[in-house]
Amino acid sequence: MENFRELLYKLRKYEIRVRKAVNSKMQGDFHSVFKGSGLEFDDVRAYQYGDDVRTIDWNVSAKGHDVYIKTFKEEKEQNVFFILDVSGSQYIGKQNAQKIDIGREICGVLTFSALKEGSSVGLLCFSNQREKYIKPKKGAKHAYQMLGGMFNLAPQSFKTNLTKAMHLAMSIIRRKSIIVLVSDFVDENYEPTLKAMARKHDLIVIHVADERETALPALGIVPLLDKETQKTIWVNTSSAEFQGKLSGNFEQKRAALEKLCQQQQANYLFVNTTEDYVPRLVKLFRIRNLGGKR
Repeated sequence: MENFRELLYKLRKYEIRVRKAVNSKMQGDFHSVFKGSGLEFDDVRAYQYGDDVRTIDWNVSAKGHDVYIKTFKEEKEQNVFFILDVSGSQYIGKQNAQKIDIGREICGVLTFSALKEGSSVGLLCFSNQREKYIKPKKGAKHAYQMLGGMFNLAPQSFKTNLTKAMHLAMSIIRRKSIIVLVSDFVDENYEPTLKAMARKHDLIVIHVADERETALPALGIVPLLDKETQKTIWVNTSSAEFQGKLSGNFEQKRAALEKLCQQQQANYLFVNTTEDYVPRLVKLFRIRNLGGKR
């Protein structure tokens, strides 16, 4: 693991990159990476030249001769809650660039952004049980508590239960919040609960993967350790059937998750451990600020 001071420097540098890149493409006085999530409906008024046509209330406008737009007000306090997968399958990848490292970094970068905007930020780390819970709060001191909680955590279980984690989060988080779910999604039958979470909250799904999940070197028959069951299996990595099945199964599951998020109006972001994830975060939050979902 990197020196904590060096890590903080890197996360702050990345956070500044995200903020500057997002802001540079926005018009007007714009200072929020999470803009558009902490707004609630206020009233309607007559349309004026220059108003955003996307805010037109067509139902109200259809009842009369004028065109009306919806007006919104900023919620007094916005919650941003991170759900981070720390199960055994997260510990795959190169040193300091395993899936768990990238997941922690993304949560750290967005924690700085959210706290800078005055949001309350909370954290739930999970395997097949609750590994760490930090209640949403504000302030710089809380940022260090969040980062320390993530980077110093030694999980008690190797297994995964996404359904249980999301149920627990929804029981803890009562009012609508921005939820950032970071996982490799190596689990089964979690889809109904993800749908329920997307209906209740503003959900951002960040899918972290490593190249070893889609392609392995052709090394012949070798032992592979299942990080979650701790069992060793022997596979022929030189087999075309094995290589095709490995790549095909992964892409099928990834595409299904992306489609599910689109259907549920949740943001989906895929991140590979070998790439610079900052441009992908920038693209995600530009889309959110323009009122779009992808």
